[in-house]
Amino acid sequence: MSLSWPALPRVPLAPGGALCEAFSALGIRDFREAARWVHELPYGRNADRGDWRLVLRERRGTCSTKHALLAALAAEASVPVELTLGLYLMNERNTPGVGPVLRSHGLRELPEAHSYLVCEGRRVDVTRSGVAPAEGAVFLREERISPEQIGDYKVAWHRRLLREWVERQEPPLALGWQQVWELREQCIRALERLDPGA
Repeated sequence: MSLSWPALPRVPLAPGGALCEAFSALGIRDFREAARWVHELPYGRNADRGDWRLVLRERRGTCSTKHALLAALAAEASVPVELTLGLYLMNERNTPGVGPVLRSHGLRELPEAHSYLVCEGRRVDVTRSGVAPAEGAVFLREERISPEQIGDYKVAWHRRLLREWVERQEPPLALGWQQVWELREQCIRALERLDPGA
C-alpha cells in the first residue's frame, strides 16, 4: 500500500460534469491534483458514512468516502481507476495506533475493511498516513465496488466476514463478534485522534 496520489494519472477534468466542475471551482485542473487535495483533507467520519459527496462540503473523510469521491470523479473524467474494498488483519504493526486498544481486550489483530483505488493493476491509497494499512498488510479478500456501495453494503460485508473470523478462532475468543465489532469501532476512534486535523 505504498502508492499514493502521485501514482495517479494527470487526466484533465473535463467541463460539464458536476464533480469536475466542483473540483475546478477549487482551482484543481486534473485528476492527480484532485487526489492530492483529497489526500490532504483530515481523516474523519462524515455525517453520513454512505454519502461520499460530503467530503467536498465537510472537508474530511475516511478511506471509504475519500476513495468513493475519487472513483466517482474518475468515472466522470474517464480515468481508468476502480474502487476496491479489501479485508486485512489490522494490528499495531500495519496500522499504528490500534495496538493499545487491541491489547486491552486480549487481541493482537482483527479483520478490518479498507477502501482504496486500483489503477493499472496497482493499489493506490490517498488516505492520510497513520490511518491506512502500512506496507506489509496482506489483503485476505478484495472486491471491486461502486461508490454507492461504501455505506450499507460495505458495513454488511465487513460484519459478515468479521463474524466468520470470530467463529473460526481456536481457541474460541472470550469476546462475541458484536463485542469485536465494537472493539473495531474503538480502534477507528483511536485512529481519528492520531490525525490532528480530524
